[in-house]
Amino acid sequence: MDIVFIRQLQLEAVIGIHDWEREKPQLLLLDLDLATDAGRAAASERIQDALDYHAVSRRLTEYVAESEFQLLETLAEHCAGLLMREFRVSWLRLTLHKPQAVDNASSVGVIIERGSRNQ
Repeated sequence: MDIVFIRQLQLEAVIGIHDWEREKPQLLLLDLDLATDAGRAAASERIQDALDYHAVSRRLTEYVAESEFQLLETLAEHCAGLLMREFRVSWLRLTLHKPQAVDNASSVGVIIERGSRNQ
């Protein structure tokens, strides 16, 4: 298994349980590890044979901007499902950071893994 990764993808979303969090979008940061077979793309040099990280980033940015979940866990779960369905990812690790959530911490968040690494 090979991995395509994306680090610190900047997203904006209305997210949170407090009224003040629902007033305007907040900055979120997303890290992804996505299972893929890089050998096929390496042999062909065709983007059609690769897991297109630009397309993944663009789709997640659009999806998250339109979302209005209360919990990071819910947003993370929905993003994982979207990636597995639309990009046919068999396994992923997704880390979602909410940098401004706690005054005396650089970031808080959630890490989830979905799928099987052995496919």
